[in-house]
Amino acid sequence: MSTDRRTLLADAAIGVLADAGMRGLTHRAVDRAANLPPGTTSAYYRTRQALLTALVRRLVALDQAELQEIGSRTPAIRHADEVTAGLMAFTALRLAGEGRRRSLARYACAIESVHQPELREILVPRENLARQALQDFLAAQGVEDAEERTVTLLTCVDGLVFDRLVNGGSVTGPEIRGLVAAALR
Repeated sequence: MSTDRRTLLADAAIGVLADAGMRGLTHRAVDRAANLPPGTTSAYYRTRQALLTALVRRLVALDQAELQEIGSRTPAIRHADEVTAGLMAFTALRLAGEGRRRSLARYACAIESVHQPELREILVPRENLARQALQDFLAAQGVEDAEERTVTLLTCVDGLVFDRLVNGGSVTGPEIRGLVAAALR
């Protein structure tokens, strides 16, 4: 079985989930989205659970690669304004284009993971260079619980992204500045 075909199907499944929601995620819909003959998806992923697990694993891999890349090109953070700018750029990525589609799929999977703990295990936030850069900055600013504050700050940013996906609009500078200031207090 081809790894490339599995990746193509998982990518197509992410798109189907983003566009049609959890109810629209079917083997046939993925076949159509991937422009493959009917039955291809079920040949690689026999059950809906296998398809959903592959989708979640691919989603996490894409997110981690993106965050590692962001972290690798981010110089050591020296000022809160740099954190704000970085988080603004990140939220813009998550609210437009392919990032928006992945965000929609991610939140649908997060809700589904309430009923499927095996998905929750895959979705658990992972260490990455972007997260580490933020944590290092907070620690350098004398924040004693830098790891916990990093998690809280990123969770709040995630909540803003979720809100804007649902209600429209974009995340604003003052919102992010306020969250960064709270993390530094």
